[in-house]
Amino acid sequence: MGQVASAMDGRESLARRLARAAERHRLYRDAFELALVALAFLLYFLVRGGVVNHEAAALRHANDIIDLERDLGIFWEPRLQEVVLGRKPLVDLFNFIYFWLDFPLIVAVGLWMYFARRHAYTIARDAILISGAISLVIYALYPVMPPRLLPTGEFVGTLEKYNQLSYQAQSVSAFVNPYAALPSLHFGWAMIIGGALVVTVRQPLVRLVGLLLPWAQLAAIIFTANHYILDAAAGLVVCLAGLALAGAAQRWVYPLAAGWARGARPGPG
Repeated sequence: MGQVASAMDGRESLARRLARAAERHRLYRDAFELALVALAFLLYFLVRGGVVNHEAAALRHANDIIDLERDLGIFWEPRLQEVVLGRKPLVDLFNFIYFWLDFPLIVAVGLWMYFARRHAYTIARDAILISGAISLVIYALYPVMPPRLLPTGEFVGTLEKYNQLSYQAQSVSAFVNPYAALPSLHFGWAMIIGGALVVTVRQPLVRLVGLLLPWAQLAAIIFTANHYILDAAAGLVVCLAGLALAGAAQRWVYPLAAGWARGARPGPG
Protein backbone atom coordinates (compact mmCIF):
# COMPACT_ATOMS: atom_id res chain seq x y z
CA MET A 1 0.00 0.00 0.00
CA GLY A 2 2.83 2.31 0.84
CA GLN A 3 4.38 1.77 -2.57
CA VAL A 4 1.02 2.47 -4.28
CA ALA A 5 0.55 5.64 -2.28
CA SER A 6 4.09 6.71 -3.08
CA ALA A 7 3.50 6.06 -6.77
CA MET A 8 0.24 8.01 -6.65
CA ASP A 9 2.00 10.87 -4.90
CA GLY A 10 4.65 10.77 -7.60
CA ARG A 11 2.06 10.86 -10.36
CA GLU A 12 0.22 13.73 -8.65
CA SER A 13 3.48 15.55 -8.23
CA LEU A 14 4.26 15.02 -11.91
CA ALA A 15 0.76 16.21 -12.87
CA ARG A 16 1.19 19.32 -10.79
CA ARG A 17 4.56 19.98 -12.37
CA LEU A 18 3.10 19.54 -15.85
CA ALA A 19 0.22 21.87 -15.00
CA ARG A 20 2.62 24.50 -13.74
CA ALA A 21 4.76 24.13 -16.85
CA ALA A 22 1.70 24.48 -19.08
CA GLU A 23 0.61 27.55 -17.14
CA ARG A 24 4.07 29.09 -17.52
CA HIS A 25 4.04 28.28 -21.22
CA ARG A 26 0.64 29.94 -21.57
CA LEU A 27 1.88 32.94 -19.61
CA TYR A 28 4.96 33.26 -21.84
CA ARG A 29 2.79 32.95 -24.95
CA ASP A 30 0.39 35.62 -23.70
CA ALA A 31 3.22 37.96 -22.76
CA PHE A 32 4.85 37.43 -26.15
CA GLU A 33 1.59 38.13 -28.01
CA LEU A 34 0.87 41.32 -26.06
CA ALA A 35 4.46 42.52 -26.47
CA LEU A 36 4.38 41.78 -30.20
CA VAL A 37 1.15 43.73 -30.75
CA ALA A 38 2.38 46.61 -28.59
CA LEU A 39 5.60 46.74 -30.62
CA ALA A 40 3.64 46.68 -33.88
CA PHE A 41 1.49 49.62 -32.78
CA LEU A 42 4.56 51.49 -31.51
CA LEU A 43 6.25 51.07 -34.89
CA TYR A 44 3.04 52.12 -36.63
CA PHE A 45 2.80 55.37 -34.68
CA LEU A 46 6.54 56.07 -34.97
CA VAL A 47 6.52 55.63 -38.74
CA ARG A 48 3.24 57.51 -39.05
CA GLY A 49 4.63 60.39 -37.01
CA GLY A 50 7.85 60.47 -39.00
CA VAL A 51 6.16 61.66 -42.22
CA VAL A 52 5.00 65.15 -41.30
CA ASN A 53 6.93 67.73 -43.33
CA HIS A 54 4.53 67.89 -46.26
CA GLU A 55 2.29 70.86 -45.47
CA ALA A 56 2.09 72.20 -49.04
CA ALA A 57 1.31 68.79 -50.52
CA ALA A 58 -1.19 68.05 -47.73
CA LEU A 59 -3.05 71.30 -48.43
CA ARG A 60 -3.06 70.64 -52.17
CA HIS A 61 -4.41 67.13 -51.68
CA ALA A 62 -7.06 68.39 -49.25
CA ASN A 63 -8.26 70.87 -51.87
CA ASP A 64 -8.34 68.05 -54.43
CA ILE A 65 -10.55 65.99 -52.11
CA ILE A 66 -12.86 68.95 -51.50
CA ASP A 67 -13.13 69.58 -55.25
CA LEU A 68 -13.95 65.92 -55.84
CA GLU A 69 -16.58 65.93 -53.11
CA ARG A 70 -18.12 69.05 -54.66
CA ASP A 71 -18.22 67.32 -58.04
CA LEU A 72 -19.92 64.33 -56.39
CA GLY A 73 -22.32 66.56 -54.49
CA ILE A 74 -21.17 65.31 -51.07
CA PHE A 75 -19.15 68.23 -49.69
CA TRP A 76 -21.42 68.38 -46.65
CA GLU A 77 -18.77 68.78 -43.94
CA PRO A 78 -19.21 72.55 -43.26
CA ARG A 79 -23.00 72.28 -42.92
CA LEU A 80 -22.75 69.12 -40.84
CA GLN A 81 -20.36 70.72 -38.36
CA GLU A 82 -22.65 73.73 -38.02
CA VAL A 83 -25.28 71.36 -36.62
CA VAL A 84 -23.21 70.65 -33.49
CA LEU A 85 -21.14 73.80 -32.96
CA GLY A 86 -23.91 75.62 -31.14
CA ARG A 87 -24.76 72.62 -28.98
CA LYS A 88 -22.11 71.98 -26.36
CA PRO A 89 -23.48 68.59 -25.19
CA LEU A 90 -23.25 67.28 -28.77
CA VAL A 91 -19.75 68.68 -29.15
CA ASP A 92 -18.68 66.93 -25.93
CA LEU A 93 -20.34 63.69 -27.02
CA PHE A 94 -18.61 63.50 -30.40
CA ASN A 95 -15.29 64.63 -28.93
CA PHE A 96 -15.57 61.75 -26.47
CA ILE A 97 -16.40 59.27 -29.22
CA TYR A 98 -13.52 60.42 -31.41
CA PHE A 99 -10.89 60.41 -28.67
CA TRP A 100 -11.88 57.60 -26.30
CA LEU A 101 -13.73 55.14 -28.54
CA ASP A 102 -10.78 54.73 -30.87
CA PHE A 103 -7.45 53.36 -29.62
CA PRO A 104 -8.49 52.94 -25.95
CA LEU A 105 -11.51 50.91 -27.05
CA ILE A 106 -9.41 48.84 -29.47
CA VAL A 107 -7.08 47.92 -26.60
CA ALA A 108 -9.95 47.03 -24.25
CA VAL A 109 -11.87 44.95 -26.80
CA GLY A 110 -8.65 43.37 -28.06
CA LEU A 111 -7.67 42.19 -24.58
CA TRP A 112 -11.12 40.72 -23.99
CA MET A 113 -11.13 38.97 -27.37
CA TYR A 114 -7.64 37.58 -26.81
CA PHE A 115 -8.70 35.72 -23.69
CA ALA A 116 -12.34 34.98 -24.62
CA ARG A 117 -12.55 34.78 -28.43
CA ARG A 118 -9.07 33.82 -29.61
CA HIS A 119 -9.89 32.98 -33.25
CA ALA A 120 -11.85 36.19 -33.81
CA TYR A 121 -9.09 38.11 -32.04
CA THR A 122 -6.48 36.78 -34.47
CA ILE A 123 -8.51 37.84 -37.50
CA ALA A 124 -9.25 41.30 -36.06
CA ARG A 125 -5.62 41.75 -35.00
CA ASP A 126 -4.30 40.85 -38.43
CA ALA A 127 -6.88 43.04 -40.18
CA ILE A 128 -5.96 46.04 -38.03
CA LEU A 129 -2.21 45.56 -38.46
CA ILE A 130 -2.46 44.95 -42.21
CA SER A 131 -4.74 47.93 -42.78
CA GLY A 132 -2.39 50.03 -40.67
CA ALA A 133 0.57 49.00 -42.81
CA ILE A 134 -1.33 49.84 -46.02
CA SER A 135 -2.32 53.20 -44.57
CA LEU A 136 1.26 54.06 -43.67
CA VAL A 137 2.18 53.82 -47.34
CA ILE A 138 -0.75 56.07 -48.29
CA TYR A 139 0.10 58.63 -45.59
CA ALA A 140 3.64 58.84 -46.92
CA LEU A 141 2.65 59.09 -50.59
CA TYR A 142 -0.52 61.16 -50.26
CA PRO A 143 -0.57 63.40 -47.15
CA VAL A 144 -3.89 65.17 -46.62
CA MET A 145 -4.57 68.16 -44.38
CA PRO A 146 -7.67 67.59 -42.22
CA PRO A 147 -10.50 70.16 -42.29
CA ARG A 148 -9.59 71.64 -38.90
CA LEU A 149 -6.14 72.69 -40.16
CA LEU A 150 -7.27 74.35 -43.40
CA PRO A 151 -6.10 77.97 -43.57
CA THR A 152 -9.59 79.13 -44.62
CA GLY A 153 -10.78 78.94 -41.02
CA GLU A 154 -13.98 77.31 -42.28
CA PHE A 155 -13.80 74.49 -39.74
CA VAL A 156 -13.34 74.30 -35.97
CA GLY A 157 -11.14 71.70 -34.28
CA THR A 158 -13.62 70.89 -31.53
CA LEU A 159 -11.37 68.61 -29.48
CA GLU A 160 -8.76 71.32 -28.98
CA LYS A 161 -11.18 74.22 -28.60
CA TYR A 162 -13.84 72.74 -26.33
CA ASN A 163 -12.29 69.85 -24.43
CA GLN A 164 -8.55 70.49 -24.53
CA LEU A 165 -8.07 67.03 -26.02
CA SER A 166 -5.43 66.75 -28.68
CA TYR A 167 -3.25 64.20 -30.41
CA GLN A 168 -0.84 67.06 -31.11
CA ALA A 169 0.42 67.40 -27.53
CA GLN A 170 4.17 67.98 -27.33
CA SER A 171 4.64 64.85 -25.22
CA VAL A 172 3.37 62.63 -28.05
CA SER A 173 4.40 64.73 -31.04
CA ALA A 174 6.84 62.04 -32.24
CA PHE A 175 3.89 59.69 -32.76
CA VAL A 176 1.54 62.10 -34.52
CA ASN A 177 1.15 63.00 -38.17
CA PRO A 178 -1.31 65.90 -38.55
CA TYR A 179 -1.63 65.17 -42.28
CA ALA A 180 -2.71 61.53 -41.98
CA ALA A 181 -6.34 62.22 -42.81
CA LEU A 182 -6.79 59.75 -45.67
CA PRO A 183 -7.66 56.97 -45.08
CA SER A 184 -9.58 57.42 -41.83
CA LEU A 185 -8.66 54.48 -39.63
CA HIS A 186 -10.86 55.94 -36.92
CA PHE A 187 -13.77 54.84 -39.07
CA GLY A 188 -12.18 51.73 -40.59
CA TRP A 189 -10.97 50.29 -37.30
CA ALA A 190 -14.35 51.05 -35.71
CA MET A 191 -15.89 48.89 -38.46
CA ILE A 192 -13.52 46.03 -37.57
CA ILE A 193 -14.07 46.28 -33.80
CA GLY A 194 -17.81 46.79 -34.15
CA GLY A 195 -18.07 43.86 -36.54
CA ALA A 196 -16.08 41.66 -34.16
CA LEU A 197 -18.51 42.47 -31.32
CA VAL A 198 -21.52 41.70 -33.50
CA VAL A 199 -20.09 38.38 -34.66
CA THR A 200 -18.66 37.08 -31.38
CA VAL A 201 -21.04 38.31 -28.66
CA ARG A 202 -24.55 37.02 -28.03
CA GLN A 203 -25.79 39.77 -25.72
CA PRO A 204 -28.15 42.05 -27.69
CA LEU A 205 -26.93 45.24 -25.98
CA VAL A 206 -23.28 44.56 -26.81
CA ARG A 207 -24.18 43.65 -30.39
CA LEU A 208 -26.14 46.90 -30.66
CA VAL A 209 -23.03 48.78 -29.49
CA GLY A 210 -21.04 46.97 -32.17
CA LEU A 211 -23.57 47.98 -34.83
CA LEU A 212 -23.66 51.62 -33.74
CA LEU A 213 -19.92 52.09 -33.12
CA PRO A 214 -18.74 52.68 -36.72
CA TRP A 215 -21.60 55.05 -37.49
CA ALA A 216 -20.99 56.98 -34.28
CA GLN A 217 -17.31 57.21 -35.23
CA LEU A 218 -18.23 58.33 -38.75
CA ALA A 219 -20.29 61.16 -37.29
CA ALA A 220 -17.49 62.00 -34.86
CA ILE A 221 -14.75 62.32 -37.49
CA ILE A 222 -16.94 64.76 -39.45
CA PHE A 223 -18.32 66.78 -36.53
CA THR A 224 -14.86 67.23 -34.99
CA ALA A 225 -13.43 68.37 -38.37
CA ASN A 226 -10.76 65.68 -38.38
CA HIS A 227 -11.72 63.96 -41.65
CA TYR A 228 -13.57 64.34 -44.91
CA ILE A 229 -16.32 61.99 -46.07
CA LEU A 230 -13.97 60.49 -48.68
CA ASP A 231 -11.45 59.78 -45.90
CA ALA A 232 -14.03 57.50 -44.32
CA ALA A 233 -14.69 55.79 -47.65
CA ALA A 234 -10.96 55.19 -48.08
CA GLY A 235 -10.73 53.87 -44.51
CA LEU A 236 -13.51 51.40 -45.24
CA VAL A 237 -11.77 50.14 -48.40
CA VAL A 238 -8.40 49.76 -46.66
CA CYS A 239 -9.90 47.89 -43.71
CA LEU A 240 -11.93 45.59 -45.94
CA ALA A 241 -8.67 44.79 -47.73
CA GLY A 242 -7.10 44.12 -44.32
CA LEU A 243 -9.95 41.76 -43.42
CA ALA A 244 -9.65 39.93 -46.75
CA LEU A 245 -5.90 39.46 -46.27
CA ALA A 246 -6.43 38.39 -42.64
CA GLY A 247 -8.91 35.76 -43.84
CA ALA A 248 -6.42 34.59 -46.47
CA ALA A 249 -3.77 34.27 -43.78
CA GLN A 250 -6.12 32.11 -41.71
CA ARG A 251 -6.86 29.85 -44.67
CA TRP A 252 -3.44 29.49 -46.25
CA VAL A 253 -0.54 31.22 -44.47
CA TYR A 254 -1.00 29.94 -40.90
CA PRO A 255 -1.66 26.30 -41.90
CA LEU A 256 1.38 26.41 -44.17
CA ALA A 257 3.54 27.87 -41.39
CA ALA A 258 2.24 25.28 -38.90
CA GLY A 259 3.03 22.46 -41.34
CA TRP A 260 6.50 23.84 -41.92
CA ALA A 261 7.10 24.08 -38.17
CA ARG A 262 6.02 20.47 -37.65
CA GLY A 263 8.27 19.31 -40.49
CA ALA A 264 11.20 21.30 -39.12
CA ARG A 265 11.05 19.58 -35.73
CA PRO A 266 13.55 16.75 -35.35
CA GLY A 267 11.90 13.34 -35.04
CA PRO A 268 12.52 10.94 -32.19
CA GLY A 269 15.96 9.76 -32.28
